[in-house]
Amino acid sequence: MTVRPWRWRGDRTVHRDRWVHLRAEAWETAGGTLLDPWYRLDWPGLVHVVALTPEDRLVLVRQFRPGAGAAILELPGGMMEPEETDPVAAGRREFEEETGYAAGSFRLAATLRNDPAHAGNLIHAVLAEGAIPGGAQALDHGEEIAVEELPIATVLAGLAEGVIGNANHVGILLLALRAAGRLSF
Repeated sequence: MTVRPWRWRGDRTVHRDRWVHLRAEAWETAGGTLLDPWYRLDWPGLVHVVALTPEDRLVLVRQFRPGAGAAILELPGGMMEPEETDPVAAGRREFEEETGYAAGSFRLAATLRNDPAHAGNLIHAVLAEGAIPGGAQALDHGEEIAVEELPIATVLAGLAEGVIGNANHVGILLLALRAAGRLSF
């Protein structure tokens, strides 16, 4: 079976601010079914950093996430600033701000789509190697972030139990660890 593209029939803005643009779109499937509204949420590109210390530990952050109603363990990272075009530089900035760590090298490990059914933004996986404490955190207004270091094996063993609370971060972690030569698949 060949999957045929849908036809875009229009959109209207539901909400727009500096963080998100929510649109109600109208799409017609190849079979003629009109889907209106089809909600699309766009926000800036995201960068998440898989940072490895010289001792093969992961530098992670724990912060409260309202959607989860809990403080969860995640990869450092966040939204790219409007003027940023280089995800590696944005990843370095986010990593240093959130953790206070520095790293010997940063490189792009993968670029993925966040939620292709309902979002247009990309997520960039940045691999940082040689991460060491380098100074104080420079947190944004409203951020409260605890930094934790965990052995790679501990994190990998706990993935199925939710040690990393964000599903996107799990995929990014696995791809970056493969790029670092720590996993094979």
